[in-house]
Amino acid sequence: MANKIYPNVTAALDGLLFDGMLIASGGFGLCGVPERLIETIQASGVKGLTIASNNAGIDNEGLGKLLRSRQVKKMISSYVGENKEFERQYLAGELEVEFTPQGTLAERMRAGGAGIPGFYTKTGVGTLVAEGKPTMVFDGEEYVLERGIVADLAIVKGWKADATGNVIFRKTARNFNVPAAQCGKACVVEVEEVVPTGTLDPDAIHLPGVYVQRIVVGAPYDKKIEFRTVRERETA
Repeated sequence: MANKIYPNVTAALDGLLFDGMLIASGGFGLCGVPERLIETIQASGVKGLTIASNNAGIDNEGLGKLLRSRQVKKMISSYVGENKEFERQYLAGELEVEFTPQGTLAERMRAGGAGIPGFYTKTGVGTLVAEGKPTMVFDGEEYVLERGIVADLAIVKGWKADATGNVIFRKTARNFNVPAAQCGKACVVEVEEVVPTGTLDPDAIHLPGVYVQRIVVGAPYDKKIEFRTVRERETA
């Protein structure tokens, strides 16, 4: 078995990046975002990227870093709020956006990874989401055809992995990481810790190693919070 563990993030991405590629990224807001991989993609200077991700982070955090450096040509996303640079580029016609409902985006990734080229869904029928897409009537109800996503590269943030690539995510950080990983022709996972093979409970594995080609430890991490709301201190 080939060694999946790489000494650093630059090595883990070596030979995988090229201009105009499609990248599927895990994460939801700033939770479970593969930030070390994103930073290295930014440093590489690769450009003309299409990125499939639930959102584009916030200004200069997460995928927002790649927007700031103008390396992204198109976003396939569900949520575009909290990012002023995203808004500015989109309204100025500098960034193409393919809006996709969250459940549909997750299923497009999962379907692509399962070899399913397309599927029908009711979500988006009669809205801008369905414009230009084929529709079909089943049992008297209209459905819209959505295409599966097959990415050139999947970038994922996990909690623990073993040397064979089995990955566990921590709580809500699982989010889009699993379907993103499944749809990549190559999948690179950054984790907080690599543990010996056989120490992870087989019933607790969220992403089987068959989907993972490369692993790198990205720790330590700073806890990024999008909004911090605190209660005013009451006077004694």
